[in-house]
Amino acid sequence: MTEKRVVIIGSGIAGLSAACYLGAKGFDVTILEKNNEAGGRARNFEAKGFTFDMGPSWYWMPDVFEKFYNDFGKTTSDFYDLIRLDPSYKIFWKNGEGIDIPADTNALENLFERFEPGSGKRLQQFLKEAKYKYEVGMNDLVYKPSLSIFEFADIRLLNGLLKMDVLTSMQKHIRSVVSHPFLIELMEFPILFLGALPKNTPALYSLMNYADMNLGTWYPMHGMHKIIDAFLKIAISQNVKIELNEEVLKIETANGKATKIHTKNKIVEADIVVGAGDYHHIEQNLLAEKDKTYTEKYWNKRKMAPSSLLFFVGVNKKISGLLHHNLFFDEDFMQHANDIYTQPKWPKKPLFYACVPSKTDESIAPKGCENLFLLIPVAPNLIDSEKTRNHYFGLLMNRLEKHTGENIKEHIIYNRSYAHTDFINDYHAYKGNAYGLANTLNQTAFLKPKMKSKKLSNLYFAGQLTVPGAGVPPSIISGKVVANLICKEQL
Repeated sequence: MTEKRVVIIGSGIAGLSAACYLGAKGFDVTILEKNNEAGGRARNFEAKGFTFDMGPSWYWMPDVFEKFYNDFGKTTSDFYDLIRLDPSYKIFWKNGEGIDIPADTNALENLFERFEPGSGKRLQQFLKEAKYKYEVGMNDLVYKPSLSIFEFADIRLLNGLLKMDVLTSMQKHIRSVVSHPFLIELMEFPILFLGALPKNTPALYSLMNYADMNLGTWYPMHGMHKIIDAFLKIAISQNVKIELNEEVLKIETANGKATKIHTKNKIVEADIVVGAGDYHHIEQNLLAEKDKTYTEKYWNKRKMAPSSLLFFVGVNKKISGLLHHNLFFDEDFMQHANDIYTQPKWPKKPLFYACVPSKTDESIAPKGCENLFLLIPVAPNLIDSEKTRNHYFGLLMNRLEKHTGENIKEHIIYNRSYAHTDFINDYHAYKGNAYGLANTLNQTAFLKPKMKSKKLSNLYFAGQLTVPGAGVPPSIISGKVVANLICKEQL
């Protein structure tokens, strides 16, 4: 048992994960959260009988969740009923056709064959290679704190890296498997959220295709916030204290260490500090100049993953023609990608995503109603006015009505928008981003912002702007990695 006091800034997935592991090691752990509820981007809210998840809506990589629960003597089913979606999702393509993407890999190969004879067999080989990348990546590489390149100087890992296609682009890799435009877009769609064009994204990230097509798309009944509920239960069982409405205003330092955390209400003494909120905000706004590892110039040169324009919509009728997850690729994929990454601006004809979890879970909407979560990935650092939000809401509603053949607008009984300024206000998100750093080759592993401060010996970081990256599973892992690093250095 240690008497060391750990203060964690932020109660998102990474902060909760780190807290659970550090609490289990006997540290005295306190989480300081600026908002009035825990969960970070994975918060939820209720309105007019609807329950809306505010952020993550795709449950991929169920093995990562299960490993986390197992570490505390639990299993996923101890916390929620997890079901696999089949079909996994629907894609509305340019010809107006809605195409269901099956969960079964044999059925998926048949779908590929329908569009391009011979592609089913090539998909088999592609996914076999992607499985290797997933197993090496998710079991070995991502559990490194990535403080130095020498962490990867292991024969098995080096051999693995050679087979990981880190120097080949996703664009080239996917086009060696398929040539039909629909199949290309189906395989490239996860890249849209990774933060770079397919030509600039390492083929290593075909591991995302394995996560999608082999491991499947899942849903925790009663909503994604059940994950936060589970993490909170584990944190409390490890004696973690969680203090809400405690926004951190300053980190006081002395003798090369963070010593006191100033919130708007009090001062908290700390032996160890973990910044699990926005890395840029914590470094640039909470520390004195002498204590910063990075400059504002450094941060401004980072390539960011997209932000999002979100709409939470309650409809007092059922909508036919939609599944739980729906991707609208009815406009030009590359043009929208260029509007995010090449010449950042509000897209003229955006692709978008519609999540209708009430198709699976009746508990999150009043009887006979539909719960819609709509998302347009957009460039970070844009000005989002009410006029802009209204324009895109009308655009999305028109396209939803066109593809479903249903009157939806007249049946809307709740609508809330959320975009850049909200991400900044709620999470101090750098440039209003939603998904962290872009996953380019020069922002991977030890080339990301470091998990440990170079100036303060007891200040660490976790979450989407450090290793291993953005998303719920990587954030879970980030919390574990930083906890292991702290145990190694501070116990």
